[in-house]
Amino acid sequence: MSIRYLSTRGQAPILDFEGVLLAGLASDGGLYLPESLPHFSTDELRAMRGLSYTELATTVIAPFVEGSIDRQTLAELVEASYRDFRHQAVAPLVQLDQDQWLLELFHGPTLAFKDFALQLLGRLLDHVLTRRGEKVVIMGATSGDTGSAAIEGCRHCEHVDIFILYPDGRVSDVQRRQMTTVEGSNVHNLAVRGNFDDCQALVKASFVAERFLPENRSLVAVNSINWARIMAQIVYYFYAGFALGGPDRPVNFSVPTGNFGDIYAGYLAQRMGLPVNNLVIATNRNDVLHRMLTTGTYSRQPIEASLSPSMDISVSSNFERLLFDLYEGDAPQIAALMDEFSHGQIALSETALARVRSLFTSARVSDEETCDEIARLWQQTGLLLDPHSAIGTLAARKCHRAGDGPMVTLATAHPAKFPAAVASANTGETPQLPPHLSDLFDREERFHTLDNDLTAIHAFMAAQCRP
Repeated sequence: MSIRYLSTRGQAPILDFEGVLLAGLASDGGLYLPESLPHFSTDELRAMRGLSYTELATTVIAPFVEGSIDRQTLAELVEASYRDFRHQAVAPLVQLDQDQWLLELFHGPTLAFKDFALQLLGRLLDHVLTRRGEKVVIMGATSGDTGSAAIEGCRHCEHVDIFILYPDGRVSDVQRRQMTTVEGSNVHNLAVRGNFDDCQALVKASFVAERFLPENRSLVAVNSINWARIMAQIVYYFYAGFALGGPDRPVNFSVPTGNFGDIYAGYLAQRMGLPVNNLVIATNRNDVLHRMLTTGTYSRQPIEASLSPSMDISVSSNFERLLFDLYEGDAPQIAALMDEFSHGQIALSETALARVRSLFTSARVSDEETCDEIARLWQQTGLLLDPHSAIGTLAARKCHRAGDGPMVTLATAHPAKFPAAVASANTGETPQLPPHLSDLFDREERFHTLDNDLTAIHAFMAAQCRP
């Protein structure tokens, strides 16, 4: 039976996978998630061991798209999505210490974990839109990596115009150029005078605003508010777990996260049957999730610029999906909580807080600690990490509990994306871009700088859509 998708706030239509793919944000402002999750038995999990990454991805994703995309077509789309990754294993594991491992998720075309979801998302969209004979407008906000990955995944899509909003001056030079140097009449980069939360708010407001696009266009999200993004990221948790003895022994994961999407995928893998003892929320100084876990209060605070800009976020959008489970699917309660949060903060109930603490631990890592960790790992292992991944490895050591089993840190980006931050660690090493990006700083940039103004952004988008 096909999985149905419902909104966390309960007032939007229930959709199938194709509908969720094209909807992104629910019409009631909530986020879509499956009405029920597939669950794999221990025997089924054992049978998956030894599958290639693409074979495993097809197996894990198939239940979510049943009724919308047949398995053979899905297998072809998955194979095409990961064909050009620069490592044969797609997501290789590297050992750091006796029980500490690194899952390298930066071998895709834009050197970040976002490629795992967005290479597939672009192909899913193109497949569905071609069959339906429709065109859409993609709108996304990025704190650095989503934008380039979305553009790379969708720039060849005949049926898509893509608009990416990023905070002006608050992404690394490499991250910006990976977006702004892409040629294509369907690609538009908007540098917004503001921070990432402003960009994210503009995107969310656009999905509930009155129609501002041409009549033959609908709006699609590529941020992790789009369920297909989360779905694709579940796969590498299973892949790492199997490599380290799963399902016959549990594993643990440390995830550098700001928007909660990547670690939420790990939570779903656990619910689908993968034995996981500990999910570590690794944050920088913008520690909204760490404060939530330690104090029980989910509250926004002013964003402070850090050496790990992709985590400079004060509103973790995907946390709403977890809240839905913490409050046992009580959609009216979630709607009330998110309305309360729009005014600044919410306090979790004692029951909800106990549930989240049974699943997650967390650690806050300063810029100084990040630099020390980059230097330590370089000296002890010869591996050069980007600042986000280094936050993950330090949080992994802080939160690793005796008897839990192996701990896997998700390495979310290539160090060459953040050369200034890596230089701050005084390793004496300068990370180099891989050959396919070696001329990045010689390429012409194309972008528009706009105020944090919804009306102005909507007018720009409407004028730029292709016929």
